[in-house]
Amino acid sequence: MNERGALFPTLDRLFTGPRDSVLTIGEFLQGLETRSYAFAIAALNLINVVPTGIPWLSTITGVPMLLLLAQYFLGHTVPTLPDFVGRRGLRRGKLQDGLTRIAPYLRRIERRIHPRHEAWLGGLPRRFLLLFWTIDIVVLALPIPFDNFFPAVAILFFCLALIEGDGVMAMVGWLFTAITAVWTVFLLIVGPLMVLKAFKLLFQ
Repeated sequence: MNERGALFPTLDRLFTGPRDSVLTIGEFLQGLETRSYAFAIAALNLINVVPTGIPWLSTITGVPMLLLLAQYFLGHTVPTLPDFVGRRGLRRGKLQDGLTRIAPYLRRIERRIHPRHEAWLGGLPRRFLLLFWTIDIVVLALPIPFDNFFPAVAILFFCLALIEGDGVMAMVGWLFTAITAVWTVFLLIVGPLMVLKAFKLLFQ
């Protein structure tokens, strides 16, 4: 993880090569090394941060996240993907052009998200982060109505913390994890009560 906190140079390294050669998803994740899990989960999770209204979307994306986490905790260095997924890719020429276009924005992001307060990401704090990162993903995957936004945001900030080594992102992730806990408990208590009340009104 020598390039921790420097995503642009990592992408530049991975995209370098003959323009007509193809960089597969499997090769891309291999090149990200220990950041591959956080990056893959962030990619799957990103759509949940945007209110789309698509039914079961959080479950559809949450289950693959849990499968990735299972591989991580089993000690796999990088995710093992099905062949039909891992072999897909894009020509490096397109990736190089795309990276050139987004480079100013990516560098601007890296000025705000960068290695700092790394005590939040080492030792016991890291273990707790990984535990609650997993819990957030489980909550996201559960089919609980109106309970996908807060865990999705918490997951995203934890991913950013792990990708860039940024303790501030970890702190924000913890904040949204706490909000997720309160909101989920509220829904689990209030939700059934509202259903019962609706039934009573219907059958009075």
